[in-house]
Amino acid sequence: MKQNRFITPSLGRLAVSFAAAAMLAACASTGSGPQFSQADDSFNGQVRVVDAPVVYAGNTVKLAGANFKPGQQVQFFYEGTPILKDAVVADAEGKFATETAIPAGAQPGRHSVVVSATNPNAASVYPLKISPQIPLSGEDKFSIESKKLVTGLYQSAYSAKNNVVFAAAAVGRPPVKESQIVKVNPDTLQVLQAVSPAEAPARKGQDGKEQPGGVFAVYGIGLDEQNGTIWVTNTRQNTIAVYKQSDLSLIKQFAPGEVGHGRDVAVDSKQGKAYVSTSFTPNIEVFDTRTLEKVGTIEPQSTVRGPNARPFGSMSLALDAASSKLFVVSGTGEIAIVNTQNNAVENVFAVAGVNSSSGIAYDASTNRVFLSSQGSDNVAIVDAATGKTLKNVLVGAGSLNVAFDPVSKLAYVANRGSSTVTVLNSNGDIVANLNAGPMPNHISVGANGVVYVVNKGQGEHAESNSVTRIQLKK
Repeated sequence: MKQNRFITPSLGRLAVSFAAAAMLAACASTGSGPQFSQADDSFNGQVRVVDAPVVYAGNTVKLAGANFKPGQQVQFFYEGTPILKDAVVADAEGKFATETAIPAGAQPGRHSVVVSATNPNAASVYPLKISPQIPLSGEDKFSIESKKLVTGLYQSAYSAKNNVVFAAAAVGRPPVKESQIVKVNPDTLQVLQAVSPAEAPARKGQDGKEQPGGVFAVYGIGLDEQNGTIWVTNTRQNTIAVYKQSDLSLIKQFAPGEVGHGRDVAVDSKQGKAYVSTSFTPNIEVFDTRTLEKVGTIEPQSTVRGPNARPFGSMSLALDAASSKLFVVSGTGEIAIVNTQNNAVENVFAVAGVNSSSGIAYDASTNRVFLSSQGSDNVAIVDAATGKTLKNVLVGAGSLNVAFDPVSKLAYVANRGSSTVTVLNSNGDIVANLNAGPMPNHISVGANGVVYVVNKGQGEHAESNSVTRIQLKK
């Protein structure tokens, strides 16, 4: 396969409109002005990067196309310049494969590449994301220890009252057959106890036929120190469950459907409330931590307007119990602030320079919010009082989650794509960029400036399914 140069005068500008793409397509087919040939009104061509989950400057990128019309000729344009020397042709199944080189000087970001098809004529825009390459640094400033735990780690939480770490793990897609809650020594990282959830009821598959339900697999995890309980999300069954911290025995398994695609849990023991985010809807479900009953639903409304506007989607949660504030991040790149005394949404504001936001943390000493975003590989530092973005920091590919440690006054960012944890101070300066093993998924804050990073599984990689204890040296 020939390698083509990704030629562009400036990768910082995104200058080709959708309308211009159609004209470029016609020009490509005739070598002259546009002919406005028959348009492909049912066009559903899709393009994706293959064999490289992360794209860096200087790399060769393989592109695959599907759902094109057999025989359609496809070219890619950036700032009006063809990326490929020659157009590729979709095969009898409407598929193609090609590759192109990303210039060494390409700037990180999402670049709008026009996908232009002829015979019949159609066009779309593919957002090619080029991720930053942040060099490893600062390892000598930290004490770091890792240990394998169990397969499928997802989240963890530290109990200051009992001085233990709890972790949730689940393996595979529905019906999930393997899942555990584990209790871990926070110093040695040895597993002290582990339990598996109960079997879930049968479910209907996509074909409408009944399938085994697997188990009530656990993903998100939050702790109620006042009542000595563990709240977990059973994402696959759209519900939650409550366990005892002391012996990991089940207290209450809520019925399937109680919480739609539950993600995170934050428990305000002061107010006696547990908050559960739902990923794909605005809903934040509220539960009484004493009666274990649902007491309400909070629905932040998106402030984003325009043709591409989407509803607010509640993702990660950051609780500041002292001020009775719950900070909620949406995939739309917004932050909602909820008053946990009355569950009122006090503010919703859009954050500049982010895409597909998923993680959130709060520094009470500066009243600043840290927002990590997978789609833009960055962390935005936001003034919680005004909603103003103070700084955007490139941290690594797929910056999924962030946690703030009030002792060291450092923010830790899990970059799932680049397998790193970036450490920032409150001003957004990079203090360190640490090797975190494959797919770091979640970070929780422990005692005395310690944080815990859990890694999801990635085949037989030696560092998969591990927990890493990180502490700033004195």
